Amino acid sequence: MSNNSSEYPEGFALVIGGSGGVGTAICKELVASQIPILLTYNSNQTRAEALVSELHVVNADVACCQVSLQDLASLQAAVDLGLKTYGRLHSVFIATGYDIPQSPISEVTPELWQRVMRSDAEGAFNAIHATLPHLRTGGGGSYVHISSAGLLKYPPLDILSVAPKAAVEELIKGVAKEEGVNNIRANSIAIGVIETGIFLRLKEQGVFDDAWIEGVKSALPLNRFGQPEEVAKMAVFLASNNAAYTTGQLIPVDGGFGV
Repeated sequence: MSNNSSEYPEGFALVIGGSGGVGTAICKELVASQIPILLTYNSNQTRAEALVSELHVVNADVACCQVSLQDLASLQAAVDLGLKTYGRLHSVFIATGYDIPQSPISEVTPELWQRVMRSDAEGAFNAIHATLPHLRTGGGGSYVHISSAGLLKYPPLDILSVAPKAAVEELIKGVAKEEGVNNIRANSIAIGVIETGIFLRLKEQGVFDDAWIEGVKSALPLNRFGQPEEVAKMAVFLASNNAAYTTGQLIPVDGGFGV
């Protein structure tokens, strides 16, 4: 199936972390616009393959493969598969999620700090390193990084999420600044609490109890948590030609958390 959308060029979108909650929603939103996609998973092959099967039912052009962002060879293999299957790479969505503890800074060990920074910050750099030459070769494209609303207003105990995201945000701004001459844009989405993935799992485990949930909701102007589809719509908009003059931005999708 070819891309019939005027919002994207011919070719494919790479969704890194496409088997996760937000990543899945991004994949579905892209498919709704008839964009061929290659989605990656880290460890959950079953969920990734189930998503591919689900999308094939609606005649989508979609494939998946395993990628560890610490393994450049797996990244390059994914990009090569996409190029061979669909041609030009035009969009890269970085939607990886890490299951990290809520912890005061005083209790974070150097070992944990190093592991999280490498997984998140170094992983995002590796993703850009592996894809940037192909966006240049294809005549341009777009990065969309799923970041954290904690960069706008610091949430207590969330240092292991916001610190690496802060590093990646500077990387995204750097790509926007340096690669604009190559028609490459880069933006991030600062998400608040989204009812999917890791949040739901931690809620079930009692990490987020009813008092915490009600307290956070009451501080939000919209008085509710977000849905992954709401993030996906912003992500697919930012990568599209509809946002052709938007780059280097951190766009909140957080229910007003930063207000």
